[in-house]
Amino acid sequence: MRVLIVEDDRALGAFLKSGLELQGHRVEWVEDGDSALARAAAEHPDLVLLDLSLPKRDGLEVLTKMRARHGGVSVLVLSDHGDPHVQVQCLDMGADDCLLKPFSFYELTARCRAMLRRHVRVADPVLRHGDLELHRIEHTVARAGRAIELTAKEFALLEFLMLHLGECVSRSQLMAEVWQTPAASSTNVVEVYINYLRRKLGDDGKYDGGTGLIETVRGMGYRLGALVTGMRSSAETSRSTASFSFYDS
Repeated sequence: MRVLIVEDDRALGAFLKSGLELQGHRVEWVEDGDSALARAAAEHPDLVLLDLSLPKRDGLEVLTKMRARHGGVSVLVLSDHGDPHVQVQCLDMGADDCLLKPFSFYELTARCRAMLRRHVRVADPVLRHGDLELHRIEHTVARAGRAIELTAKEFALLEFLMLHLGECVSRSQLMAEVWQTPAASSTNVVEVYINYLRRKLGDDGKYDGGTGLIETVRGMGYRLGALVTGMRSSAETSRSTASFSFYDS
């Protein structure tokens, strides 16, 4: 999922970016208020971690404009103000939660999980494709009722494919969205992880009348096979839901 970090403390910003990327999220990091609004407009993040003390445009102004322009985004304010009135002001202005510096990464991810639960309360957080189910909050996958253990990157890859159900996604798309890196001809990491997924999901190439669960579209990319008639998928209804799986290491 897309996370935007707005933090001018370079040590903290780099730490948060690294930690969230290790959990499989796509993370952008900017250091001033103007860049925050520009990146939010371009990237449409699901979650914003917003520092209040920013150059060019302070965090309260960024919060106001971001809430007006991107009403569905979750905003967690990172504040070094111990004054409770500042935190109340942020909440009144539309922040979902406030976290006082210094904080632990464990507390940060716990608060993000709580925010997520509030945002998805009215939506189904489970993506379904035939007998395959992916729970975006609990970070679990099952097929025909059998639990399947996936790494963070395997989970992110499968989630991306399920969110683009029926679409052919290119290798370059996967490199950019799942690995957050430009496509490079010298690496076959996408192919390797597609094979990992196929093995773990028991994809024997006989899904839905002879089509593999994860299809290879020659010269174009990959897509999930067509749904069995009568099976329901929640991928479309969940596509716009801000859903994250934050887990402490």
